[in-house]
Amino acid sequence: MINLLNNYFKSFSIIIFSLSITMGGNNSNSVKEFINNDEWFAEINNGEYILNCRIGGMENGGETVILLHGFPETSYMWVSLMDLLVKKGYRVIAPDQRGYSPKARPTLIKEYTLKHTVSDVLAIVNAYKLKRFHLVGHDWGSSVGWAFIAEYPDMIYSWTSLSIPHMRAFQEAYNNDFDQKEKSKYIGFFNMPFFPELYMSFNNYKNLRRVWKVHGDEEINAYLNVFRQRGALRSALNWYRANIGNRRKPSDYIQFGNVKVPTLFIWGNMDMAIGRKSVELSEKYMNGPYNFVELYAGHWLIQEEFDKVSNEIIKHLKKYSSSFYEPHLGRKK
Repeated sequence: MINLLNNYFKSFSIIIFSLSITMGGNNSNSVKEFINNDEWFAEINNGEYILNCRIGGMENGGETVILLHGFPETSYMWVSLMDLLVKKGYRVIAPDQRGYSPKARPTLIKEYTLKHTVSDVLAIVNAYKLKRFHLVGHDWGSSVGWAFIAEYPDMIYSWTSLSIPHMRAFQEAYNNDFDQKEKSKYIGFFNMPFFPELYMSFNNYKNLRRVWKVHGDEEINAYLNVFRQRGALRSALNWYRANIGNRRKPSDYIQFGNVKVPTLFIWGNMDMAIGRKSVELSEKYMNGPYNFVELYAGHWLIQEEFDKVSNEIIKHLKKYSSSFYEPHLGRKK
């Protein structure tokens, strides 16, 4: 009976919180929260687009953590970490990023630059009226994260990048390191029109399925449910076309400089896409607290080494929480 009452009051508090968010106004960054198959979701507006986000622990009193997925995954990649963070008292938001959310799927390649994807994160921040938060990313989600902390460093408690080094370090290795050039050959293929979509979707997405060697069947089905949607695969590939190898408008460029935000970088030394050179070069851009963790793993760190990765993330969140910063000033002690 006690457990039943606890669950009742917990559900009631979530509903009240959700109503207060949903009824908070008609501004362009409003939030609509709802339950689907026993999971909480939020729809967040960014101009004409609506991002679909997994959410958890919104009734908690802890700090907020935003989780950004990469290619070819969705917010589903974070479900186990979300459960763990919620139990630790955090409020967690994991969007299906631009191109993956059905109502945020621009047709123009130029709308997938990091400048635009950063604006999606900012829309989430503004919708929930966050002054500071923790940010975690993987793959393209990490690229968005590096871009966000370059543009808005004072909004971040801590930053965690899985697999992807500092953007200038990667660019240097991409241009000059033989190993990274070999690992990055797929990018040239992804930049081609039409053929990558045909190759990956052929024979019931057989070639795309090969990427998910360490993923479970339920997770793979969750991803295929998205990529089977009209325009989803093309939109996901447009991230490469918009940001690597093509000319962008000057206003779309982001100045990646030295990083003062407390940073955790976890890399698997068997990563098929990221070589050691860019990983080692990252340290020279770190002017704040920096922790690098190397694992005997590949690119899919959450799936391959969940316990080690989640433990490192939680330690990082705890160490660089609000208590690390002076009250009201937003500066380090």
